[in-house]
Amino acid sequence: MTDSLSSAYSNNPQLNQARAQLRSIDENVAIAKSAIRPQVFANLSASSQYTSLNGVTAASTGQRFNTSGANNPLTVGMSFTQPIFTGFQTKNTVLQAKSAVRAQRELLRDTEQAVLLDAATAFQDVIQNASIVRLRQSDVSFLDEQVKASKDRLEVGEGTRTDVSQAEARYAEAVSDLNFAEASLASSKATYRQITGLEARDLVDNLNLAPKLPPSLNGSLATAQDAHPAIQSAVHNVDVALFNVKALSGQFLPEVSVTGQAGRTYDTGNADYQDSAQVSLNVDIPIYQGGRVSAQVRQAKEDLGYSRIQVDLLRDRVRQNVVASWSQYQSSVASIQAARTGVFAQQLALQGVIEEQRVGQRTTLDVLNAQRDLVSAQVTLVQAERNKAVAAYALLSATGQLGVEKLGLRVVRYQPTQHYEAVKDKWYGLRTPDGR
Repeated sequence: MTDSLSSAYSNNPQLNQARAQLRSIDENVAIAKSAIRPQVFANLSASSQYTSLNGVTAASTGQRFNTSGANNPLTVGMSFTQPIFTGFQTKNTVLQAKSAVRAQRELLRDTEQAVLLDAATAFQDVIQNASIVRLRQSDVSFLDEQVKASKDRLEVGEGTRTDVSQAEARYAEAVSDLNFAEASLASSKATYRQITGLEARDLVDNLNLAPKLPPSLNGSLATAQDAHPAIQSAVHNVDVALFNVKALSGQFLPEVSVTGQAGRTYDTGNADYQDSAQVSLNVDIPIYQGGRVSAQVRQAKEDLGYSRIQVDLLRDRVRQNVVASWSQYQSSVASIQAARTGVFAQQLALQGVIEEQRVGQRTTLDVLNAQRDLVSAQVTLVQAERNKAVAAYALLSATGQLGVEKLGLRVVRYQPTQHYEAVKDKWYGLRTPDGR
């Protein structure tokens, strides 16, 4: 089990996809910070001008003449813009981006829990279906012997054709059940490989979750409300919406910036040039913006209200999941004891029916029914054991505790802060921190 969970944590495509999405969200912080940084551009322009004047009268002589000329100016220069005050928009946009990163980290943790739960479920499904296949194989072997015994008794005159037919019918039914169990096993193995990337061979559950489970329902509920990643992500999304309101409201405030440009213009005809430079302080004061910004602020406030309601909805949903998971786990524990009692009783019943058949007090149909009841009880026990194991993982997941630390997995933990720290203040560069 530990190998399966570790492999799923390290290699599952769904989890790797969530990590890539978080790395993309990290870049929004650097994008937001760029709004207060200078922008510098190099400029190059070239043009060609031709002028022709006809019938021009000279002022000194009064004579009329025609003249023409060509000019090919070439201008090279540089310009820059440095924002100084943006109405607190940049500050709030950066805070909004940081809150979005924190929300996405919690969503990643939620995805980790979902993947680990899926891996544990797939692991237990393989064990369950493999056990059922062995039970079905044993049932087929037993019924095959019953068919042979019925035929032998018919030949010596101790049985009837009905006994043989009943045994053959149960044998055919058992073969059909075996085929279905083998198909279910193959399907569960394929699911296990999809989630963990491993082939299902000789699976052994070496992870005891009982000491890691919360001791009470109230404790489970308290832990879930404080630590469940879905709730924490929703709380951070409230901050995202709040800073969005503040950033949009900043568009009503003045904006101040400094712009500058410098250049040189060449006259390609005579190699003369002219230098120029200019620095400007710009103050833009919004007066009326057509109502667009006002509508955006109102819309953002509604989004803020929505995000706050979403927190309450998720708290209720998590609470419901915890109560359901706790009840399922407690029920599965009780079901195992009942199933074990049922198997033991059915084994004794089958042995008794077989002995009574030998002395003529029971029929072949009684033996077949007792065997069917025994197999049914054994399958019920296998399913109960599987349900208990899965319910334990589901309970940890419902409380937000199904993580690599809680499970004690020996795996290299993914550190989302490493990528964030590498890109949050980056001014330039096209390569990602991993070299792409």
